Amino acid sequence: MTPLPSSRPRPFGRTLCAMVTPFTAAGDLDPDAAAAHAAALVADGCDGLVLSGTTGESPTTSDAEKAALVRAVREAVGPDVSLVAGVGTADTRHTVELGSQAEQAGADALLVVTPYYSRPPQAAVEAHFLRVAESAGLPLMLYDIPGRTGTRIEPETMLRLAEHPRIVAVKDCSYDLLGATKVISATGLAYYSGCEELNLPLYAVGGAGYVSTVANVAPRPLRAVLDAFDAGDTAGAARLNGLLAPLTELMMASGLPGTVTAKALLGAGPVREPLQPAGREASDGLRKAYAELLAACQGLLRDPWWARDDGPRPFSRCCAGRR
Repeated sequence: MTPLPSSRPRPFGRTLCAMVTPFTAAGDLDPDAAAAHAAALVADGCDGLVLSGTTGESPTTSDAEKAALVRAVREAVGPDVSLVAGVGTADTRHTVELGSQAEQAGADALLVVTPYYSRPPQAAVEAHFLRVAESAGLPLMLYDIPGRTGTRIEPETMLRLAEHPRIVAVKDCSYDLLGATKVISATGLAYYSGCEELNLPLYAVGGAGYVSTVANVAPRPLRAVLDAFDAGDTAGAARLNGLLAPLTELMMASGLPGTVTAKALLGAGPVREPLQPAGREASDGLRKAYAELLAACQGLLRDPWWARDDGPRPFSRCCAGRR
């Protein structure tokens, strides 16, 4: 299906994957595996990639590893794929430094999360983002995820931040569709869903698309939901979205972090402590849900291009023997 033209802002496309960061069996960054996974995601319909976010285990990667990851992925996907680099920290000065580093490494934009743990008031949250925006040479995607940071970017604060020319997008994990709708209708900010279960609802009220962890393993079905919606087939979009729900629930709401479940499906090697790998029972359940998704999708559309797959692309295909 070909998406219809839309006036909604989409500075980084519609379909972004919050990419896992692959490590070798020894726990080191594996840039070759990262490059191969990134190229496969783009080939399977991802417009852009978000690196060093929560799914990318940014709390446990060094500044040097973050830069190396951007360089490896940029080389793999070329200049036309949007790369958004996570640079958010609880320290404004460090965030500014990481932003400069990401720009030099080849990122197109910066993902900046609300400062966490210190729980700053809204005036301080606003000042933090403005400081980063003024210091950066790249556009910003603000990351509103109060469940992890302890601090919301209130809609009124977002309205003021939208006035800055380099603040262009939001990764929204606020679980507040009303607040998001108010900001979308009043600004030019591109709202990307960061909550898998709200990808379609947010898109329906004017969102730009999604930043998805599940896209690491199911990029084609996820994109098909938006394609169906843009083609005017809202019932088909809802049907596809429903088919994705069991896998989404296991990956994102089963008590294990999305990083762990995505790597379990990909065969992507270790996670870094304090995270622990998925156990056999959880891994078996994930593989069963993925197989059921593919089986349900086959034949649903006359030409289900997005279902032509024999499973997730395991890292073992691109880095055999390294796990």
